[in-house]
Amino acid sequence: MNTHKSERIFTLRSLIGVMLPLFFLTGNVTRLLGQTPSVKLTGTIIGTTPGYDYTLNMASTTVGMPKDAFDGNLNTAFASNIRTGGWAGLDLGIPCIITKIAYCPREETPDRMSLGVFEGANNADFGDAIPLYMITDTPSIKTMTSKDISCTKGFRYIRYIGPNNAKSNVAELEFYGYPAIGDNTTLPQITNLPTVNIHTTNAEDIVSKEIYLKGILSIVSGDGKNLFSDSLEIKGRGNASWELFPKKPYRIKLYHKASLAGLPAKEKSWTLINNYGDKTLMRNLLAFDMSKRLEMPYTPSGTPVDVFLNGEFKGCYQLCDQIEVKSDRINITEMKKDDISGETLTGGYLIEMDAYAAEEKSMFTSNKSVPVTIKSPDDDEIVSTQSQYIKSHFNLMEATLYGNVTSGINNYLDVPTFVRHFLVGEFTGNTDTYWSTYMYKKRNDEKFYFGPVWDFDLAYENDSRTYPIKNLTNWIYCTKGSAAPGVKEMVDKMLTSKLIQSQLKSVYAAYRKNGILSETELFKVVDDYATTLGKSQKLNFQRWNIMNTIVHQNPIAWGSYTAEVNNVKNYIRNRIAWMDKKLGYITDLKKDDLSEIRLWTETNILHIEGFSDPATIQIFDLTGRAVLTAKATGPFTTSLRQGSYIVRISDKTAGNKTLKCIIP
Repeated sequence: MNTHKSERIFTLRSLIGVMLPLFFLTGNVTRLLGQTPSVKLTGTIIGTTPGYDYTLNMASTTVGMPKDAFDGNLNTAFASNIRTGGWAGLDLGIPCIITKIAYCPREETPDRMSLGVFEGANNADFGDAIPLYMITDTPSIKTMTSKDISCTKGFRYIRYIGPNNAKSNVAELEFYGYPAIGDNTTLPQITNLPTVNIHTTNAEDIVSKEIYLKGILSIVSGDGKNLFSDSLEIKGRGNASWELFPKKPYRIKLYHKASLAGLPAKEKSWTLINNYGDKTLMRNLLAFDMSKRLEMPYTPSGTPVDVFLNGEFKGCYQLCDQIEVKSDRINITEMKKDDISGETLTGGYLIEMDAYAAEEKSMFTSNKSVPVTIKSPDDDEIVSTQSQYIKSHFNLMEATLYGNVTSGINNYLDVPTFVRHFLVGEFTGNTDTYWSTYMYKKRNDEKFYFGPVWDFDLAYENDSRTYPIKNLTNWIYCTKGSAAPGVKEMVDKMLTSKLIQSQLKSVYAAYRKNGILSETELFKVVDDYATTLGKSQKLNFQRWNIMNTIVHQNPIAWGSYTAEVNNVKNYIRNRIAWMDKKLGYITDLKKDDLSEIRLWTETNILHIEGFSDPATIQIFDLTGRAVLTAKATGPFTTSLRQGSYIVRISDKTAGNKTLKCIIP
């Protein structure tokens, strides 16, 4: 009995000695032995340079070296000489599957371990590391806190890396496990969102929008069942979001084309949107949903993710398409350098009416003073002939539009994409719609198409300049300061077109009457994202403590995530009513009615449906004079002169209804 008991007590050294031959032959001892005992792991202590000697100012502690995190003494502690990025760990000599970690904070600063991260790697520089666990609460002092780790992959190098601005400050660390290479069957995922983990070469910080840094990307998703990994290049991106916010946005470029986190495109270029001033963390995603509902030809795909950079938790981001000309993004002909004559010179082009165009390499200013960035062909690919062509064609569109709005729209602007792009911007209350506006031109096609939609952090009632939007009497784009030079005037001109006026009303009415733009449908999207973001948003606002602070253009600090989400829902409810009135769409939605009668208008036309057959329809002008009386079965349409009318509908289900309509 005693012999058997002693055989169950392993040290790592004895375990390696017994199992090493099988380990290297099979790569996974658990498959051979069934249940492998987990032991406290030992190895060579590694870590960053210590910060200072605690004995100089604190009698209860000794020198703050990495070894002091592994000496079994809770009265000693390690602190690095850098405020962020300091770490202590072990080189185990061979890969081991980690089953448990344990930790204890320095007694004086237990809060400095909150959001600290444990990582496992097989490269000595931790370039391929993935997070095993993140501390989410302030740990207890003078006692070890232990956490089980569910991970089937083995790691030779393991470490604890302190959170932002904490100098590590850890008293003791322990790692438990057993030798094995393992596999990628199950990996830790910090929340229900995909875990995006990036390590740059030598853990270099990203400080430039122009210079790419090399590194490695890993994404754990699918409840820990899916691992993607590739080399990448990464740099900063954005304008105000890069310059103003401590939580930075990034652009990444993979070594291989890939579809990330279940998004549809298979490409190299992707973005990580920071959403710093958007405390719901969903406004861009809600606007993308709106774009899809209105059937824009291309809507960027995005999904919320948790981001770690060089071992530091950066918060909840939006992994999103890079706006570019590609077959699974903006699907137009991608130009080559030798496309410089004839039909090849006509496209495709991707441009942006852009208030920041002066900061870009490839740009022009139109004859009407509109600043335009040429996004495709790329800066390093475009030739002067192409630049001159697209500038001339844009000026031609402008001149024709301002000379004759009807021919300008018919010949040089695509009305369906403009109308939908306009409706997305206005419905969402986006003050940046015409501050940055993407357009594209297809090969051998004279028209400019609007889209894709982009940049909605100020939308859905998140801009102090327009709050409360329900009190505005005109469109959002008319708000002072909301458009790049010359763009507001261009949109003003376009809206004088009777074709566009009619299309705005009829397109809006079509999506309203079929329920696509209903309060029920849109609230469901908001609620679904709020549920999905539940765990991640808590960690995000633990990392960025701004929930009770007004940042950027926030009109109000609502004080909680639930209140921020409710603000969006209240906005949607009010905006539907505002848009209905603005675009002449009338619907009766009383729940006690057995029928829902819907009215909508376009130029000189009234549409009515939703009544039970047969119905009597009477239309009066505002003087009470009868204009029309008709019997109707099924949807009813009639022509009317411009003006205001009273409509009385009598059917056997709902009785008499009296509604008002305005005919444009």
